[in-house]
Amino acid sequence: MIIKNIINKNILRQSGYLAPQETGAVKLDANENPFPLQEPLKKKLLKEMGGVIFNRYPEAGAPMLREKFARYFGVKKDMVLLGNGSDELIQLLCLTLKGKISGVMVPVPTFSMYKIISINTGNKIMEIPLDKDFDLDFDAMRRKIKPTFPALIFLSYPNSPTGNLFNRGKIEALIKKTPGVVVIDEAYADFSGQSLLPLLKKYKNLIFLKTLSKAGLASMRLGFLIGNKEIVAQLDKVRLPYNINCLSQIAADFFLENRQEFRAQSAKIIKNREILYRKMKKINSITPYPSRANFIFFSCAFDSDRIYEKLAAAGILVKNLNSGLTRNCMRVTVGTRKENEAFLNNLEKAISELGA
Repeated sequence: MIIKNIINKNILRQSGYLAPQETGAVKLDANENPFPLQEPLKKKLLKEMGGVIFNRYPEAGAPMLREKFARYFGVKKDMVLLGNGSDELIQLLCLTLKGKISGVMVPVPTFSMYKIISINTGNKIMEIPLDKDFDLDFDAMRRKIKPTFPALIFLSYPNSPTGNLFNRGKIEALIKKTPGVVVIDEAYADFSGQSLLPLLKKYKNLIFLKTLSKAGLASMRLGFLIGNKEIVAQLDKVRLPYNINCLSQIAADFFLENRQEFRAQSAKIIKNREILYRKMKKINSITPYPSRANFIFFSCAFDSDRIYEKLAAAGILVKNLNSGLTRNCMRVTVGTRKENEAFLNNLEKAISELGA
């Protein structure tokens, strides 16, 4: 048997999403919350998890949790769907929205999983470059929209990897223009101070994605989809019955009970972000961009591969984005004060050694 003859050609062509695992490294490449739970809270959570009956399936569809988070987001229960991280919800959207209107449009650069999942689910994908200010190029997007395309437009708000908020007027113009659904991914809303969720009252072809990963529960893999109840009902048919495990459901309840602790951590990250940004601005040969997320996007005056290699050799992991529109660009997650200082010191050292 020749494997390549039975594998989808679009899957054969791609490398997939690569998540490097480096033991002992300062991990500033995955946009995680750097602060662990305080010990008393951690013990409380583990105690609650200790009551799980492991030989039974979890509650299918997690209806009680859906109701609780519907109240948390200020919407009705039938407007919420839970997923194994936002990735599963993106996959559900790409599998379900394939009628007379088909295909996916994304601005680039943006979260790479939009493209990967779109291709893996058999969708046509169209990428439209952002403008020079990393905002949406509405005219370029409008020219590609037609009565049968696209079924989905994914917008990260704030955008990853650039960290900025797209112009609200352009977003609303896209919602009005597209024949399909606009998905606004607010994974980083905890750090931006802004949410477009109130627009749900105005538009029916609008879906929001939320997550607990950036808030401090990345290991639990819990995401939320919020939108038109008629669309949510169809997506719920495609969702696997036991997609949210017992431990994740308990952790989600725990988040709601202790939301002030997680908000305090987000506030600390925002403060650290501003300090990190100011210090990065003082370093020669790099240009950091203002961020509304928990990371900072920056460009380098020379080959970012060489900087990345030196940082990695020093045990500092960042995201190297050196290709296409993000040539010689990188992204660093905002860490603890100690982690940020380690990054800054090694960044300056790398630049000095490279003679820049």
